[in-house]
Amino acid sequence: MKQKIINMLELQDSMNSKVNADWRNAGFEWYRAIWMESAEMLEHYGWKWWKKQEAEVMQVKLEIVDIVHFGLSIRLVEGFEQNKSLADVADGIVSEFEHPQATNDIRTSIEWLARETLEDQGAHFALMAGIMGHLAMPFDELYEIYVGKNILNLFRQDNGYRDGTYQKVWGGREDNEHLADVLAELDCNHASFKEDIYRALSELYGSQCAA
Repeated sequence: MKQKIINMLELQDSMNSKVNADWRNAGFEWYRAIWMESAEMLEHYGWKWWKKQEAEVMQVKLEIVDIVHFGLSIRLVEGFEQNKSLADVADGIVSEFEHPQATNDIRTSIEWLARETLEDQGAHFALMAGIMGHLAMPFDELYEIYVGKNILNLFRQDNGYRDGTYQKVWGGREDNEHLADVLAELDCNHASFKEDIYRALSELYGSQCAA
């Protein structure tokens, strides 16, 4: 798990740097993104007693992945300010994932995460892990989706997303659908997992756009 957390931290740094090279000193309110995503997660799970609702489990999982993006950013900033290595930052996160915290209901667990985030503006991976427990979502699934989304975002930026030249639809399908196909074929435990995703996307994009 530690090596995978280090991979995620490196990817988060790369993505943040694409947006702002000096992102560690920019004062972004990562905590605000976390509690807002928590509200969206609760909406996807369902909480309204006056209407029929079915939990959109995959959407809830995607919200957890987004929250992890912001949590990693918080820990990277803290590590930078405290002169910690990536390995040291990863150790702290691993410890939290290994000791999940949750209530007996996913809705109140989500509210717990939002409340603690607003209280100290920090990242609470033990509470994120607790919500994952409600979803029977193993760490490897989180890692696979996280890396896939992060690499896709980098790929978009590298291929003209900012200036509008990137084609989000290839061969009649959106790029996130192609990503799902790529992830289904790759081993998330392989040391070159993130490079393999990028390479596969590049090959598909080149062939589909040229067709």
